[in-house]
Order: sequence, then C-alpha cells, then structure tokens
Amino acid sequence: MKTEKGRQSSVFRGRLFLLLVVLAYLVLAWYNAPAAFHALRRGGLLLLRLLPVFAVVIGLIATVNYFLRPALIVRWLGRESGLRGWLLALLAGVISHGPMYAWYPMVRDLRSHGGRDGLVVVFLFARCIKVPLLPIMVDSFGLRFTLVLSGYILAGALVQGWLMERIQRN
Repeated sequence: MKTEKGRQSSVFRGRLFLLLVVLAYLVLAWYNAPAAFHALRRGGLLLLRLLPVFAVVIGLIATVNYFLRPALIVRWLGRESGLRGWLLALLAGVISHGPMYAWYPMVRDLRSHGGRDGLVVVFLFARCIKVPLLPIMVDSFGLRFTLVLSGYILAGALVQGWLMERIQRN
C-alpha cells in the first residue's frame, strides 16, 4: 500500500511526464509543425483504438473486484489452495489477454491478500500461451508441435512456480 508521500510523488511524476511530453510537442511544432500535427493525429487515432481495450480491462478488473472477495481469492489461491490453486493459476494465465502491465495491479492485490507467489509465477508464465494465436500456430507448425510446445510451457510454468516456492522457503 502506498503512503501519502508515495502517492504525492507518483502524482508529481505523472504530471512531470505529461509536462515533458507537451514541451516536446511544442518544440517539435516550433521546428516542424506538420510533423508535430502528424504525430498528434496518429497518437490521437491510436488512443481512440485503445479506448475500447481500456474499457474492457477496467470493466474486467471492476467485475473481478466486485465478485471475488479477498477471502475467496485466498481460499482459491492462498497458502492452502492445493492442486486447485495450481490449476486455476494455469487456466487464468492461459485465458488472460492484454498487455502484461495491465495485470500487474491485480497480481499485486492478489499477493497482498495472501496469494502464493508460486501461483503468481505460474499465472505469469502461462500467459505465454495465447489462445487466439493457437490456430495460426497450428497452421504454421502443425498440431503435434503446438500441443507439445504448449505442454512444455504449462509444465515449465508449474516448475517455475514450484521453484519460486522452494526458494522462498529457504
């Protein structure tokens, strides 16, 4: 949890970054106005394309926060979760989409509520399998290769999670 001082520092860094970006655009506009407007236009179009993705991610996080209470998460992914926790971490990693940094706050919250670090590692490692890309992989490399590689990735995720827990015990 951030302290008030940490939160103020974070807000200041965000505003400082925004100020530096605005200054960079002003300098670019001073020297080459068409390039600056072109960059602003492309950035705006990219933002418009990303807004639906942001809305879905925020909606998913809000839904998860509403329905999954910390006690339930700890029971499923906590110290005593057992085999079910490992399998849920694998499944969640495989079906999760979007950029990795979007998942970091949720993973941090999971850890702060008693989630096992080994299961976090399994989740992050299992994200290497991208379900929407599997048909392309099958088409490019064949079904057997895709299944074997996916199996190795899942096994590797479990090994990495197990190793993390062994290292933390020592």
